[in-house]
Amino acid sequence: MSQQQLEHVFQQWQDNEAQAEEMIPLLGKLYRQYNVIPSLFGRSLINRSVTRILKNHRYVRKVEGTELTVADTLPMVRAMTELDLGPAHIDIGRLAVAFKHAGESDVRAFLQRELADIIGGHDASGMGGEPQDVVLYGFGRIGRILARIMIEKAGGGNLLRLRAIVVRGSSDDLEKRASLLRRDSVHGPFSGSIDIDRERQALIANGHVIQIIYADSPAEIDYTAYGIDRAIVVDNTGKWRDREGLSQHLAAKGVAKVLLTAPGKGDLKNVVHGINHTTIGDDDRIVSAASCTTNAIVPVLKAMDDEFGIVHGHVETVHSYTNDQNLIDNYHKGDRRGRSAPLNMVLTETGAAKAVAKALPELSGKLTGNAIRVPTPNVSMAILNLTLARGTEREALNAYLRQTALHSPMHKQIDYVDSPEVVSSDFVGNRHAGVIDAKATIANDKHAVLYVWYDNEFGYSCQVVRILQHMSNVRHRYLPATP
Repeated sequence: MSQQQLEHVFQQWQDNEAQAEEMIPLLGKLYRQYNVIPSLFGRSLINRSVTRILKNHRYVRKVEGTELTVADTLPMVRAMTELDLGPAHIDIGRLAVAFKHAGESDVRAFLQRELADIIGGHDASGMGGEPQDVVLYGFGRIGRILARIMIEKAGGGNLLRLRAIVVRGSSDDLEKRASLLRRDSVHGPFSGSIDIDRERQALIANGHVIQIIYADSPAEIDYTAYGIDRAIVVDNTGKWRDREGLSQHLAAKGVAKVLLTAPGKGDLKNVVHGINHTTIGDDDRIVSAASCTTNAIVPVLKAMDDEFGIVHGHVETVHSYTNDQNLIDNYHKGDRRGRSAPLNMVLTETGAAKAVAKALPELSGKLTGNAIRVPTPNVSMAILNLTLARGTEREALNAYLRQTALHSPMHKQIDYVDSPEVVSSDFVGNRHAGVIDAKATIANDKHAVLYVWYDNEFGYSCQVVRILQHMSNVRHRYLPATP
């Protein structure tokens, strides 16, 4: 490559950086002023760096086969800020690709046609009504990630307001609570600022006042004393998993509903968003968000069953160790879990295969499952070994799964990667319930093996927030609409 060519490549990169920099405040205006949540083929564009925005554009070429640059999307973003849009999720990448394929030249006219349903609808009515108070009961791994996500989303018409966090202990540990939210060994630093208000016993995160309530049981809390009413309590302690135990929250003043971040027992609905969340009724006051593994595998299993039919299958989970295991060998009531988590692979049970039937009754009795806990702190993998009713081959199966991940109603749940170099740490922070590893797919007529990565902390927490939005009657419009 000549020096002139080298200079041209570098100049092109700088031009792209400049356009991405120009795009950032426009994206912020769409988000905060119009309650529009912009993305690029499912990749969020809110609070993203210049480099991340450019990488998201490169992703389009990998999955869609179409070259898309900021020169293509910036005119669209400019035009969208002038259209008085109503609240919606808008995939700018999909619109830009459709615009290129249509061969049109007038961006504004194209957007006026594609976004006609929300033009002139600049208010919050399309996303629900009044803001919904949310309380986190427990502040462990999932609780802190839920806090991060809700604080991040609070500026875009999300209507979920994190009002309080309930913990055990005493008020002299506020600094430690703040530090755990501020710094995370897996997910990195908190995006923003966190201050401590000792007088009110509260944390102030990016301007949001979050009351810290110290209590040993739900029954002793009066949330109305803190100005909290008709709240949804998200119980992420795992202490109670049946209706009787979780009903203690409903006895507290100011609580309307309860969401459990673990598999529910008895007659509790186990919900996987994108699959059976529409079964939640207004009279369902206690709901379970199932487990991280159930959320990872159910959307993929549904996609496979819809297209090929599942006769039977086995789910093997390779799961990162969790806080309920021991750092060194010690007593544990569970079989094998007393052995040192950072030093061993630990064969254990999982209820995920049986739990699938609660979200997909048609697969009842068709799946078995086991789990292996491994010495990594986050990101797990589910291996789906399936016998199908209708045969397929690897290329056709991957093409179907790619189409499902990109263009089906489950595009928020299923992601797709086709790279020979990805490893578990590459999926830290992925917001999908599961990610299909296309390079690992095996298919031979009626036998298929799928490998599904999932961030068992962050991806699962995103699913929990989606259920929270549904329970709060937050209804996002997704444009352009998926088939």
